[in-house]
Order: sequence, then structure tokens, then C-alpha cells
Amino acid sequence: METVILFSPLVGAIIAGFGWRYIGEAAAQYITTGLLMLAALLSWIVFLTHGAETEQIHILDFIQSGTLDTSWSIRLDRLTSTMLIVVTTVSALVHLYSFGYMAHDENFSKDQHYKARFFAYLSFFTFAMLMLVTADNLVQMFFGWEGVGVASYLLIGFYWKKQSAGAAAIKAFVVNRVGDFGFALGIFGIFMLTDSIDFDVIFASAPELAETTIRFLWTDWNAANLLAFLLFVGAMGKSAQLILHTWLPDAMEGPTPVSALIHAATMVTAGVFLVCRMSPLMEFAPDAMAFVTFLGATTAFFAATVGLVQNDIKRVIAYSTCSQLGYMFVAAGVGVYSVAMFHLFTHAFFKAMLFLGAGSVIHGMHHEQDMRNYGGLRKKLPYTFWAMMIGTFAITGVGIPLSGWVGFAGFASKDAVIESAYAATHGGYAFWMLVIAALFTSFYSWRLIFLTFYGKARGDKHTHDHAHESPTVMLVPLGVLALGAVFAGAIWYSSFFGKTNEVVKFFGGHYEEPAKELAKEVAENNPKASKLKYVMAGEPGEAAIYMKPENTVLHEAHYVPTWVKLSPFVSMVLGLLTAMWFYIWSPEMPKRVATHMRPLYLFLLNKWYFDEIYDAIIVRPARLLGTFLWKRGDGQVIDGALNGIAMGIVPFFTRLAGRAQSGYIFTYAFAMVIGLVVLITWATLGGGAN
Repeated sequence: METVILFSPLVGAIIAGFGWRYIGEAAAQYITTGLLMLAALLSWIVFLTHGAETEQIHILDFIQSGTLDTSWSIRLDRLTSTMLIVVTTVSALVHLYSFGYMAHDENFSKDQHYKARFFAYLSFFTFAMLMLVTADNLVQMFFGWEGVGVASYLLIGFYWKKQSAGAAAIKAFVVNRVGDFGFALGIFGIFMLTDSIDFDVIFASAPELAETTIRFLWTDWNAANLLAFLLFVGAMGKSAQLILHTWLPDAMEGPTPVSALIHAATMVTAGVFLVCRMSPLMEFAPDAMAFVTFLGATTAFFAATVGLVQNDIKRVIAYSTCSQLGYMFVAAGVGVYSVAMFHLFTHAFFKAMLFLGAGSVIHGMHHEQDMRNYGGLRKKLPYTFWAMMIGTFAITGVGIPLSGWVGFAGFASKDAVIESAYAATHGGYAFWMLVIAALFTSFYSWRLIFLTFYGKARGDKHTHDHAHESPTVMLVPLGVLALGAVFAGAIWYSSFFGKTNEVVKFFGGHYEEPAKELAKEVAENNPKASKLKYVMAGEPGEAAIYMKPENTVLHEAHYVPTWVKLSPFVSMVLGLLTAMWFYIWSPEMPKRVATHMRPLYLFLLNKWYFDEIYDAIIVRPARLLGTFLWKRGDGQVIDGALNGIAMGIVPFFTRLAGRAQSGYIFTYAFAMVIGLVVLITWATLGGGAN
């Protein structure tokens, strides 16, 4: 069953990509979508029936050289099964949605056959992600990692006639290669120190790595911290964390279904999955995880500020994705990997629904993406409106305060992240950044709703008059995702963020009573959490995730002060009220604020000027160096040297050789004698020397 899940998207991609001329475009679409539906169904069966034990399913032998063995196997545990349902469910719904969205694409003429190619790329993307999440060693994971990168390049640049799409595809590819270089260095370092790239060996070696020193860049480092940091550099690129985030907003140049697939369930969650998969190593790298926490919190805040002022409906949701990924990394950074996976799990449903809902709006508005040209669409697009409302309820965290799980999916998982951040940092930087980001998230999410569906119609009147609801094939995926956005958090709350023993059991570990000294220490730091009954036991790698016995953040998060538990809800309400004030009650307010605070407005509108800074310190110098090497190095030195040899030196010696051709036999005989004398003399002297 697991093998069918893994390879069915690849089979679909091959059939659609190479066989569509024989079976037709329509058949290619049906086959790829049907195979993804099958994979999604089987993934849910595996998730609900497999249990928490770890199983390894050998597929084939791969690279074997000395002690290096990269056999291709499926590692099936709770982390894998969770990712399987996320990837295949969203991908299957995106395939179905694409039937309607890509039916009549204005970027292609009627005689161009683009649909089979698009569906083949989607399926290949899904296969690469499945290869990544089922990997049993780092090399196999790296192959899937790079496969996702190739597929994203193809999909982001799918509108190949648009220069901006090609530039965005190249940007995504190049930025991710920077992160992947760090990932590759981490793999090399792990193999050098453990003589293996197999997860079981690496996890068992984690305590030893924590006691090892390694020299890197002329400095001595703790091996566990260095390796964890290098792996996280790869995660930074793939999951668009600050510094390597610039590719993510530009990825909107691809078709909207691509945006949903990249931002909700596949590429951007790979980094979070990597950190959680490597939790046995991360637990012994406190300095690296402190950096992960800091960067995740900073990213959540940064992306939320930029989302406040964006006008492209897809870019708003893209920056929302970047911000929510910051939440996930904070959870992983403070050691509650189950909560990071919880937010990844719920986020897939409501973020995919928001993107597909935005695509429905764009489709109904004849590919208009500027929200300033929307307004008053809730009656023309009623089903899309309610889908977007449910997605907004989920991402902003609407629920009953202090109930824990009674609310939309984002209410359960995002609150769990914020409470964990407070417990781990005692109300430090990460906690406050996440609370402020929650406020901004509420504001820009409701801003999107109000600008799109409320108020008077703006922009082109003809476009508004002909605005229409999307076809059923596009609305059905929204309905399915709505179920996840409403119920996913409540149903699996206790499994991901319940009592320690429940979470440990769900992920395949076992637990035991803590030592008295540890329980006393917890009680001193957090008196409300003095009821510490269970801690995770066992060796690193025995369960899908690993938490050291002294890592009690999961337990302490349930006993944070009441005001901490209320802070996300208060932030959500404040953001909602501010958005209503700006876009419902006093619509002239945004322009007034932008005018009075123009420097700040431009700073946010231009995304903190990261692109301009990178252009100034990296792109332009690289272009100047390339131009210099091209014109001076290649043009003048290399071409000049070759031209000089070909047009000067060679003709000179040719003329000399021509003069030697006298036509007289005695001249040639004399030259042969001279040659024989030279050879005999050389052989004699050489032999005597030896």
C-alpha cells in the first residue's frame, strides 16, 4: 500500500507527460487526478490504521560504496503518515480544482496543448515530496528535496511567455540552492562523523555528537550544534525563512493551483518536516535551536508586517504563509515538535483553501488580482465567499477562549505554539513576536475579506458586471478543505498537544515518571506545572520524535498564566476591529494613515527593501564581475589568444614549413640523417645517465 502511495503520482506524471499524444489531454488529466485520489485514500487508511510503530519498507538498492549505503526504503512512522495525508490530500484536491481553473487559460492560445504538461508537473511535484517525507536516509531525502526544487522551477515558470514568471522561477531555484548548499554540508559532516547517512545510526549517535568538537571555517564548533545549524540552513531556503525568504512572494507568478500546492502542503513545509525528523539531533543542539526559535519568531513578525499593505490577493496569502512557517519553527525550536507538526497539519487545510478561494475570485474576476479593484463580491461569488470566511476564521484563530480546542483549526494549533513559546522563553522575544504577528495576521486577513467581498464595486465596471461563481469542479475542493479547516484542530488536539503521555504514545514512544529532581525544578520555574507526571523515555530514534527528559515544555505549556492563553484571542479581536474601522466604518482611513506615515508605509510596501539590498550587494556586483570576465577575460584574453595563435603564430610556422619543401630528394635525405643522429645521441646519453 505504501509503495502504491509513493509511486502512483510518478506513474501519472510519466503517462501524462509522455503519453498524452496517444491518450489525449483529457485522459491525461483524469489519470493523474485519479491516481492522486487513490494515493490520498490509501494515505488516510495508513494514517488511521498503521499505528505509531516505525516500519522500514525496502524498495531497491541504490548507491553503495564502501561504508556508504543509500538503499531506497520507506520509513513509515507517525511523522511520515501525517505528511502523507497532508501532501496527497491537498495535491489531489489541487488536481481536481485545476480541471476548472486551467480549462481556458488566457496565457495560451487554443491550439497549444498545455494541460497534460501542467498535470504532469503537479504529479511529479507530489512524487518528489512523497520521496522526501518517506526517506529513510539523508541522501534519499536530498534527492526528494532537489526533485521538489526542479518541479517548483517548472511550475512557477509555467507561463513561459511572461518574463516575470521566468525570473521568479530562476529566483526560487537559485535562492533554494543557497540553502541546499548548507543542507549538503550538513549531510557531509554527519557522514564524516558517524560513517553513515542512515537515520537510525545518526539518531543513536546524537549524544556522542553533542560531546564532539569539529573544526569548520578555521574555528572549533560543537558538532551537534554545527550540524543542526547546517541542516537548518537548508530548511531556511525551502521553508522561506528570513534572509532566504525572497523567492516565496514571487512564486505567485505561477498558476494559482501551483501556489496552493507549494505554500500549503509541499515545498514550504519540507523544512519544518526536516527539523522535526531530525529531532533526536536537534535536542542535543541547544544553541542551534535557540537560533531556530529566534529566526522563526522574527520571520513571523516580518512577514506579518509586510502582509499588512500588499494589494495583490495572492501576495497577501503568500506572506501569510511565510509568517505561519515562522510559527512552526518557533514550536520546533523550543522543543515541542508535535506542536510544530500540529500547526503544519492544520495550516495545510486552511491555507490551501485560502489560495484556492483566491483563485476562485481571480477566475470570477477575469484574472484581476488587485484587491483595490474588487469590492462587493459576496453576492456574486457566495460559495467562494463562505469558503474564504471559513479559511479566515481558521487562520486568525476564532474559537472559544480557554477551551483549548473548541474552535477552528488555527485556533487550536496557533494557540498551542504561542503557549509553548511562553513556557519555553518565560515570556521572552519569541512569545511577543508571535502575539504581535497574530494581531497583524488578523488585520490583513480581514482586510482581504473586506476589500474583496464588502463595500462598493471598484475598478473596471465591465469586469464586475460579468463576475461569476466558479464551476462546481473548483468549488468541491473548497468544501472538502473547509471540513479540515473547521474540524482538524479539535479532532487531533490531544494527539499533538494533549498530555505528555498521550502525545508520546501517539508518536510511538514510551514514557515514565520523572525523577524527583526534575519535577522539583519544573515546580520552581512554573508552580502551576508542578503536576509533572510523565516524561519521554527511551533512546533517540525509538519514536518518530524525540524529547529529552529535561524537555518539559510540552507539559508546562498547559499551565501558562490565563492572560497568556487569552493573548491570541485578544490579538485576533483587535485585528478584526481595526480592519472593520479601516475598511467598513471609515474607508478613507487607510489612505490617511498611509499619507501621514508614508516612510513606514513604503518600507512595508517594499518588503523591508530586502530585494533592493540583495540587488545592490549581490546581484549587481555579480553581474559586473560576469560582464568583466565575459568581455575582458573571454573576449579579449581567451578569444584574443586563440585568434592570435590561429591568425598569427600558426601561419608563421606554416610559412617556415613551406620553405622547407624544396622538392629535392637530397634535402629530405639530409634532414632524415640529422634526425637519426639526434635520436641516437639522445638515446645514448639517456641510457648512460640511467
